[in-house]
Amino acid sequence: MKKSEAELILNDMACRGLLVDALKDEDILYSMPPPMAGFFEFSLMRYRNDIDQKTLSELFYAYLNQEDAFITDLFTGGDTRLGRTYVNENVLTNENSLHILDYERASEIVKTTSVIGIGTCYCRHKMQHVGKNCKAPLDDICMTFNGCADSLTRHGIARKADISEGLDVLQKAREFNLLQIGENAQEKVSFICNCCGCCCEALTAARKLGFLNTVLTTNYIPVISEDKCDGCGKCITLCPVEAMSLVSANDPVNPKRKKARLNIKSCLGCGVCLTGCQTKALILESRETRTITPVDSVHRVVLMAIERGKLQNLIFDNQAFFSHRALAAILGAILKLPPIKQALASQQFRSHYLVSLIRRRNSPN
Repeated sequence: MKKSEAELILNDMACRGLLVDALKDEDILYSMPPPMAGFFEFSLMRYRNDIDQKTLSELFYAYLNQEDAFITDLFTGGDTRLGRTYVNENVLTNENSLHILDYERASEIVKTTSVIGIGTCYCRHKMQHVGKNCKAPLDDICMTFNGCADSLTRHGIARKADISEGLDVLQKAREFNLLQIGENAQEKVSFICNCCGCCCEALTAARKLGFLNTVLTTNYIPVISEDKCDGCGKCITLCPVEAMSLVSANDPVNPKRKKARLNIKSCLGCGVCLTGCQTKALILESRETRTITPVDSVHRVVLMAIERGKLQNLIFDNQAFFSHRALAAILGAILKLPPIKQALASQQFRSHYLVSLIRRRNSPN
């Protein structure tokens, strides 16, 4: 096939969101995005007439909600998650702000990105077609960044925005008490979604299938001051993962009095519950153990492959990783892992070369 013919086919696939492309020098590099977050979302991040979006939404809904195999495999099998939670910055105290790192703030992700793309919320758009959407904002609410945003905006799947508009989107989402979930990486984050507990696939899976923390938690946890809690129940309504509940306050003077109780294992630490607490009975405190965020997407993919026993598939079965540059990136990520993760990697890789690299890196000499 001639290069010009291949370019037409590949560009058409990129326009439909089946591929993402990147301009590098005089060449265009094409790669296939994952199903989630990837071409599932791209197909519904805009309104279009070239495909039957209603039928597609119904099929996606059935695949993700009636057949559990895919969603179970996506959210189980290890500690490293595809997405992570951002804390609601509106409820941070001055003390909280002293301890939060830049990459833990959604606003810093927006301020430091190279390109911002804004699009329709895939989850609520899909739910709209199956008659199950809520009243949360649907249009111009979810964002992509950097190389992913560059590709999507050039092909009309998202529209380009500046930093000011990106920050406005974050604030709009917080005013609607939406949970902000982004790519689980410190650098070159590719997306931030503004999610509701009723439409987001990760959050509904957590409730339906009993998975704990389908996305990585923040480094905060809400603490309840029982003497201030009046049992109004607003935090229960606001929590997107149903981590809050009402229980008896055991008040002999008022036997019917209720108080809020937190299920720590289910809590994502987003802080959305604090926005409705009028009595200031909720405060955010740092978790005893900090969560570990992968440096970038390569680091995260390697961790996920190791934890799921699929590192050999990542390296040997995927033709996209047959270049020296890609293999060097994978090995570089492995060499940054703690010793236990390195041991897992070396057992699966069965490579004297990898083991020698790890030993050389860890050698005091």
